[in-house]
Amino acid sequence: MLAAGEIGDVPAALCCPESGDETKNTEEKSDVNTAALVGSEQLGQGGGDHELLLYVSAFIEKEVGSDLKSLKTLGKLIEQMTESKVKLEEQVLTISSEIPKRIQSALKDAEEAKQALGDILGQEAPLFSSINSHLLIAQPWTDDLGAMISQIEEIERHLTYLKWVSQIEELSDNIQQYLMTNSVPEAASTLVTMTELDIKLQESSCTHLLSFMRATVKFWYKILKDKLTSDFEEILAQLHWPFITHTQSQAVGASRPASTPETYASLETLFCQLLKLQASDELLTESKQLPEKYCLPASPSVALPIQIMLVPLQKRFRYHFRGSRQTNVISKPEWYFAQVLLWIGSHSHFLDEKIQPILDKVGSAVNARLEFSRGLVMLILEKLASDIPCLLYDDSLFCHLVDEVLLFERELHSVHGYPSTFASCMHILSEETCFQRWLTVERKFALQKMDSMLSSEAAWVSQYKDITDVDEMKVPDCAEVFMTLLLVITDRYKNLPTASRKLQFLELQKDLVDDFRIRLTQVMKEETRAPLGFRYCAILNAVNYISTVLADWADNVFFLQLQQAALEVFAENNVLSKLQLGQLASMESSVFDDMINLLERLKLDMLTRQVDHVFREVKDAAKLYKKERWLSLLSQSEQAVMSLSSSACPLLLTLRDRLLQLEQQLCFSLFNIFWQMLVEKLDLYLYQEIILANHFNEGGAAQLQFDMTRNLFPLFSHYCKRPENYFKHVKEACIVLNLNIGSALLLKDVLQSASEHIPATAALNEVGVYKLAQQDVEILLNLRTNWPNPGK
Repeated sequence: MLAAGEIGDVPAALCCPESGDETKNTEEKSDVNTAALVGSEQLGQGGGDHELLLYVSAFIEKEVGSDLKSLKTLGKLIEQMTESKVKLEEQVLTISSEIPKRIQSALKDAEEAKQALGDILGQEAPLFSSINSHLLIAQPWTDDLGAMISQIEEIERHLTYLKWVSQIEELSDNIQQYLMTNSVPEAASTLVTMTELDIKLQESSCTHLLSFMRATVKFWYKILKDKLTSDFEEILAQLHWPFITHTQSQAVGASRPASTPETYASLETLFCQLLKLQASDELLTESKQLPEKYCLPASPSVALPIQIMLVPLQKRFRYHFRGSRQTNVISKPEWYFAQVLLWIGSHSHFLDEKIQPILDKVGSAVNARLEFSRGLVMLILEKLASDIPCLLYDDSLFCHLVDEVLLFERELHSVHGYPSTFASCMHILSEETCFQRWLTVERKFALQKMDSMLSSEAAWVSQYKDITDVDEMKVPDCAEVFMTLLLVITDRYKNLPTASRKLQFLELQKDLVDDFRIRLTQVMKEETRAPLGFRYCAILNAVNYISTVLADWADNVFFLQLQQAALEVFAENNVLSKLQLGQLASMESSVFDDMINLLERLKLDMLTRQVDHVFREVKDAAKLYKKERWLSLLSQSEQAVMSLSSSACPLLLTLRDRLLQLEQQLCFSLFNIFWQMLVEKLDLYLYQEIILANHFNEGGAAQLQFDMTRNLFPLFSHYCKRPENYFKHVKEACIVLNLNIGSALLLKDVLQSASEHIPATAALNEVGVYKLAQQDVEILLNLRTNWPNPGK
């Protein structure tokens, strides 16, 4: 019995339309076949007469329904069902005849496979026994062969070992012969070869061979180094090395003895031979390292010939600045800083002119002057590492030491070109204990400086008050000194070796800014009773100046690099939200944003106080102007000349005096913000309290326009080209009130006929009204009293 799905596929294929005329009949047959298939599935699954009856009744209900006319199609339906039954029986017969053939073929294949497997199993048993017997016979041979191979490998190892020993002895004999014939260059070259072999053997487990190799290299290295060092020192002595004073180094270059060419030739020869011993020196000599807490960058040892050149200077340094010598004074670090800088300067010319060409000739990448400087700087670092713990808790001595270190570093880098990647004094100052002490002292002295600058008599006076070009910002002395203090702090820490240390100093600067802002706020609160006073304005100028400078610093490359470093730290510690991190990464915000926002808030608050104060004065002065009788004023034609309303004089005088006063006391940018904020309030006041609160005849409207356009607006013409644009409400109200009768009537009609869907914007724009809403204009038109009499 086939599954319902398999039976269902065949009729669908057989019922495909063969011609265009049979399309309709074929669709009907397809529906019948589908129904028959569904029925067969249900019958097969249910297996009972009850299901059959249910299915037949459902099928007839679907095909015939309650419409008696559809009974005509029963004949055609029976015909289709019969045809479908015949086709299904044919399919069943075809498939049932094919299945036995397939089963017989599969059984035959299985029998053949079973027979082949039996043959293989029959062959396996004798083959297994044959292999076992062969392995038993070959086992003694295998054991003997394995033992022989082990012996051969052991002999090969011994032979290799002996070859290495022989090679070492051969190289050692060659060095001895070269030294006996005074062929030092060849001996040095052979030692280089021996050193390379030593380096290759580092991974070997032959400890005795390694010890023998190392002892041999060390033996010949000491002999060669002592001989070459002795000869090299003799040559240096002939050249009067070291040059203790600058004049001595110049004398070596200027007046040379007769043997100078030979001397310099010997210098070059010995220098090159010592360079060959560099690899042996690095292998055998452990360079002096300061403790790991100083985090010095990894660096190779100083070139061997330059080490020898440094020896007399190192002796002098230790003689003068170690022990109980009078020159070793802990309170005078500038003495040894100055001495080292003097030595670097005194020897730079000789190193550049005589030593550097030798290094270039042999293809070395070493810079003679920098190597020499590096060797001397290491003396400074050792000295600092020993001295700092002794003065760590003496503020004055520690601060003096830091100042001298920073001066030394500045000259070392700027004058002598010392790279920032080399070990420097800043690494010593970056050690945790020392660094935290530095931060504490820096904060302490900064706060003391802030106290003194704010208590100074000239704290709120600008240094450049008499120089107009320089005094644009009108910066009080305390603000300028404070920003100079921050700038000095930046210069002090900008050469620190790690970004984490720089970020700690940046936090210190931000704390100082916040502290100074709080102090300014406290002083400002004492001056709130006189917001137009000199000191209040000086505080406002100070806040504006600090905010402006910090915004400029935010775009500085140094602070942008710190911002990137901060971004990495915040990302690692999950301190900020994704939005804040995104803003930092996209440079939308800066490291000073928090401080700038607080300062801007304070600035706005102070400006608002000033604006409110002046506005109150202006309102008091405008009381008479509010009471002006705008209904009974003479028209323009009835007056010989238009003049300012007498009641407007106090208002305009007060406004003028305050503008002049604040223009002199506030910087340009602040004054611009001030007068624009004031104008915004004044515009609304005049519009709401004077214009909308009165009615105007023709003379009153003309007088108002004259007072505004010819007297009020010009007060601000010094600060902008078109002051009337800042009095939009007043200006447009004057336009509406002074429209001639015809235009006013026409505009009134347009406004009355306008609706939400058809606004009167075009008509308003035509008369010059852009700011006021349609309802406002209607109110203004109703304030006019010079309408024509409807009765006439």
